[in-house]
Amino acid sequence: MSNSSSISHFLLLSLADTRQLQLLHFCLLLGISLAALLANGLIISAVACGHHLHTPMFFFLLNLALSDLGSICTTVPKAMHNSLWDTRNISYSGCAAQVFFFLFFVGAEFSLLTIMCYDRYVSICKPLHYGTLLGSRACAHMVAAAWASGFLNALLHMANTFSLPLCHGNVLGQFFCEIPQILKLSCSKSYLRELGFIAVTVCVVSGCFVFIVFSYVQIFRAVLRIHSEQGRHKAFSTCLPHLAVLSLFLSTIMLAHLKPLSTSSPSLDLALSVLYSVVPPALNPLIYSLRNQELKAAVQTLMNGRFQ
Repeated sequence: MSNSSSISHFLLLSLADTRQLQLLHFCLLLGISLAALLANGLIISAVACGHHLHTPMFFFLLNLALSDLGSICTTVPKAMHNSLWDTRNISYSGCAAQVFFFLFFVGAEFSLLTIMCYDRYVSICKPLHYGTLLGSRACAHMVAAAWASGFLNALLHMANTFSLPLCHGNVLGQFFCEIPQILKLSCSKSYLRELGFIAVTVCVVSGCFVFIVFSYVQIFRAVLRIHSEQGRHKAFSTCLPHLAVLSLFLSTIMLAHLKPLSTSSPSLDLALSVLYSVVPPALNPLIYSLRNQELKAAVQTLMNGRFQ
């Protein structure tokens, strides 16, 4: 293949070599995706229908559930289709769309997690200013900025990546289209421009990470100064789910992309990619619903109303 214009499709990494394992992976992905759809859908419905949940924290949680739904619906359906029909194909335009939407939803999710950290910081460290700093207009602006930043980041990376000439085949070492795998096919030094964009993104993410760490240091210092055991428990019950979701999100991505090259193998890369692209959207609702009593009660009320 001389360049990207002659590529009509890419070949994704197969989840398994035997037909039995392919069908098993299809069933597993189907179960995980249905669980993610149900759990995130329940959170969205509970927050939207429960008027007592119309607070900044739950508004951000609703948007987080939307980003989780979007990310898992971007990667899993194609992997399920390929496993069921024993194929590896994805069209050129389909690959570009997958790159765009995955980066869009993942970028928005990280921004939302940063905003949720700020929400917890203001709630615990500056409770008297909570209504001023996190009014309805401010919350709407922050969420809009999160989605806009995800859109801009995804558009920039997708447009630049798919403008590169590709001459090293069309085989991707991943079960979904991912920029590092596409860059391996580039035959031009223009890919250095994309690496520059990635470096800028890493710097922004690092800045958000420093802000999150600083915020949680202040949060834990404030919580430990609370004399009431019940007050400390309530504060921790609202912070720990967010911290668990954030840790799951960051640890799986860092493990996948910062591991030593000497330990890299197709099976390991595949397992790590499933960890950061499939598992978090399914586990995030479970983490929040287990720790947040208000959300548990709202989901239970919603389910009782639907099934009665």
